[in-house]
Amino acid sequence: MINFPTCKINLGLHILQRRQDGYHDIETAMLELPFNDILELIESRESGFTTSGLEIPGSGNLVSDAEAEFRKHKSIPALAFHLHKLIPMGGGLGGGSSDAAFALKLMRDAYAPEIGNEQLKVMASKIGSDCAFFIDGGLQFAAGRGEILTPLTFDLKHKYVVLVNLGIHVSTKEAYEGITPNNNRVSLKEILEKPIGEWKDQLINDFEESVFLKYPELATVKNDLYEHGAVYASMTGSGSTVFGIFESEIQSVQWSRKVQYEKYLKI
Repeated sequence: MINFPTCKINLGLHILQRRQDGYHDIETAMLELPFNDILELIESRESGFTTSGLEIPGSGNLVSDAEAEFRKHKSIPALAFHLHKLIPMGGGLGGGSSDAAFALKLMRDAYAPEIGNEQLKVMASKIGSDCAFFIDGGLQFAAGRGEILTPLTFDLKHKYVVLVNLGIHVSTKEAYEGITPNNNRVSLKEILEKPIGEWKDQLINDFEESVFLKYPELATVKNDLYEHGAVYASMTGSGSTVFGIFESEIQSVQWSRKVQYEKYLKI
């Protein structure tokens, strides 16, 4: 069985306060985008996990964590997963979280169709803060540490997104070290209700200030996106991918031809 884990961008991201459990309360909107990894599940004599594509650093992986969590709820045979990695790591696109969520969906579809999405979200939230989002995907508002999800209904269907990833890896731990939480400001949800043309100076990703200080080339990318017609531009998640939202496909194609970066993706 094969499926295609997606990625996400954050439309604003507020770090509200540090929690007693060591996590932070946040508020953000997450938008699923059709840029995919490829994940395959095969019944095997012994469990295993292999990869191709982009190299995944470290020895752990969230797909194996997802398998371990699913086995707590359902008896399943030995499984081998193969992940072809295309979504950059350390880019704020949630690729690892998505891989875990899509692994849960593969196992559910193969061995436990009676398990609904709400139960899968509970499993996913134990693996990582962004994982639960990818069970339903789409456009959702996230609160708590990212696991309290509410669908949003404003329309971005006729907009075009350009992603720029310069290959800079920003760890989540590194990004949080530069943050001062702030729980006394206008709600991000209230800002999102305004026309997209008003987001530029109001819809803020709290990670940008410290990450841009360390990697000023990312601030240059954001400015370039605006100069070439983006109605909104921001860093996603804890970085380092920067995205621009355009009103038309022509604008986004013109931008990608005029500005020379090593890596960009047009969704």
